[in-house]
Amino acid sequence: MKIRRRIEVSGIVQGVGFRPYVYRLAQERALTGNVRNTSRGATIELQGPREQVEEFLRCLPTGAPPLARITRIEVQELACHGEAGFSGEHGFQIVASERGAANRTLIAADVAVCADCLRELLDPADRRYRYPFINCTNCGPRFTIIHGVPYDRRLTSMAGFQMCPQCQAEYTDPGNRRFHAQPNACWKCGPRLSLWNEAGEVIACADPVAAIIPRLLQGEIIAIKGLGGFHLAADATGADAVRKLRARKNRFEKPLALMVADLETAQELCELDEAGAAALVSPQRPIVLLPKRQSCAIPAAIAAEIAPHRRELGLFLPYTPLHHLLFAGGTLKALVMTSANLSEEPIVTGNHEAIERLSGIADAFLVHNRDIVWRCDDSVVRAVGGRVRQLRRSRGFVPVPVLLHKSVPPILAVGGELKNTICAAKGREAFLSPHIGDLENAASAQFFDDVIEHLARVLDIEPAAIAYDLHPRYFSTQWALDHKGVKLIGVQHHHAHIASCMAENRLDGRVIGFALDGTGYGADGNIWGGEVLLAGYEGFTRAAHFDYVPMPGGEQAIRQPWRMAVSYLARHYGRAFLTMDLPFVHSLDRHATELLLQMMERHFNAPATSSCGRLFDAVAALTGIRQKATYEGQAAIELEAALDILHDPGSARAYPLELRRQAGRSAVEEGGATKPPGAPWLIDTRPLFAAILADLRKQTPVSSIAARFHCGLVETFVRLAQLLRDESGLDRVCLSGGCFHNAFLLTTLTRRLELSGFRVFSQSAVPSGDGGLSLGQVMVAARSMK
Repeated sequence: MKIRRRIEVSGIVQGVGFRPYVYRLAQERALTGNVRNTSRGATIELQGPREQVEEFLRCLPTGAPPLARITRIEVQELACHGEAGFSGEHGFQIVASERGAANRTLIAADVAVCADCLRELLDPADRRYRYPFINCTNCGPRFTIIHGVPYDRRLTSMAGFQMCPQCQAEYTDPGNRRFHAQPNACWKCGPRLSLWNEAGEVIACADPVAAIIPRLLQGEIIAIKGLGGFHLAADATGADAVRKLRARKNRFEKPLALMVADLETAQELCELDEAGAAALVSPQRPIVLLPKRQSCAIPAAIAAEIAPHRRELGLFLPYTPLHHLLFAGGTLKALVMTSANLSEEPIVTGNHEAIERLSGIADAFLVHNRDIVWRCDDSVVRAVGGRVRQLRRSRGFVPVPVLLHKSVPPILAVGGELKNTICAAKGREAFLSPHIGDLENAASAQFFDDVIEHLARVLDIEPAAIAYDLHPRYFSTQWALDHKGVKLIGVQHHHAHIASCMAENRLDGRVIGFALDGTGYGADGNIWGGEVLLAGYEGFTRAAHFDYVPMPGGEQAIRQPWRMAVSYLARHYGRAFLTMDLPFVHSLDRHATELLLQMMERHFNAPATSSCGRLFDAVAALTGIRQKATYEGQAAIELEAALDILHDPGSARAYPLELRRQAGRSAVEEGGATKPPGAPWLIDTRPLFAAILADLRKQTPVSSIAARFHCGLVETFVRLAQLLRDESGLDRVCLSGGCFHNAFLLTTLTRRLELSGFRVFSQSAVPSGDGGLSLGQVMVAARSMK
């Protein structure tokens, strides 16, 4: 008995070899029908004996191509062709794509060149030998070249390259690895590389890749066009080249990423555990932060230039054919490959844009004539606690959605000010944008606008609401408030952090949420950042926080951590701290310090903050680690790098902090949260600073002070969680905010909480910092719309 079925498949099923897979599955069972790409994903019509059709349906999700991700299969009964007036059909076919009323398909992310293509790339007998744009259905560009859906060549930046007869034959052969590979090309018909000088003039050379290798070895800086933007490349073994790159890019201390030839080279430079090695070789090829080896293959002086004051290097492996060609001759060992931009601006994507924006930085430009449609920086991850955790979610991971445990209405969430991402959500899918960065310049603001327009068009999402941060001066907030005719929903910063963690972990109800970061606008108008919330999507109660201290000079205190050290000392000791016999006090400029003290005493340009990040800054400054920061979070990162419990077990003694009820104050509530018994808990840092000062007077090693500080935070947070469990009955804890990029704080606090009987949830698929904020905004906004 024959039957016919229409099968609607949703998920990542375009550009990943899914239709050829369906074709082979149907052919093996002698079924007739067709498969096509649609705006919903892929539609299959299938006819044949019932047993064969049912077997096809069982096998469909289990043997799908490695890059495919099926999220939904819907099956509908149809009348058989050849019956009831239908004409018969012959065989099974892949037919032309169609565009439906609404885009619901998922777009694949860009992935690294596969082993088959790499073998052909390096095979002198292959017709694509050394062709820098080799790809197939299992690898290559996807998201960064797409203008719209369905994912067909005509809607990509490959539309202008007509395939030669050989490539066309591969494209139309269901048995070929390049069957319907949209970027398919070769030397005869595809994109080409060119080498340009600083004026944008072509430098004549037979092989542009071979031509830049001696230039790199001579210390030149080369701008290289990649998948999602340009890199600035320099020889990592040349200290002069690295210093020149830093000076030209105005990036004096922030770590630089290293691209190395292979896993063996990575093992020479860094300690690799199973999770770190797996992240390096994954198809996404992110930058992976890894501990430096004591006997690093790169000389210590040069390693210090690449990642000063850090115990880690950011390594990644080649992911485009071009990258592999750079290392193929064995001449280059490691390259600095950093985003081609001035500090904090969006990455450069266009050839002429590169000449204009990178003038005076790059000595030459390796460009190509395939347009980059979407800017997409390299992703950055860190293996912590046995899980690979996102620090910057971008190339390789975007636009793969976060799958939600509950359906949400169409919502656009516009994130925060720093490390911005936006999130467009509909149904059970939340699409986070590529990393946009800090919205503090015109170029980033334009990129923000472009991303919103492109995501809305490709995903066909018309938002019923826009969610935004409460900070009135954030660019993203002002952008949202300028949009009339749509529901606007403000979401408190730290509530969004906890909601983001809950969403990733598919949680409902209420949790104890630790939201620890540098800056977030509080519900009381102060600067929050050391928050313990009893929270659900519907609202939160501020159950505890660090005691307020002034931020003298406002944002200047973020760039100059010594200001926060002065603030804490003045808070706890008054002006008497100026008489203390401490190196930090002796180093202070007395005139500048007097101005700070007057600011705080007069409450002028000294907003109150409860920030955990600013507490890290104060301790880093007080211990002599960092007085001025050249990039966001630098002081806290270097304070973490200073601790050394492994080689100094005695340093694990925790510094004390005091927990006390906040007299005369009730808990701040937002939304439908339930107030806990009593006033909120206050975390008083006076005992902490008394202990630090005592250790400084005893000339205790900074590594021990750093460790005792971290352990003091952990023990205090565990005590606080226990008190809140007793009061609220909650035993689930969510950890979010930028401070949880600190591996020691995250892993130690998680372990201690679990030993105390808590269920602990943290983030890995989405950054715990502000890069994940927009996901939380979506969830809070969705709940408020019910």
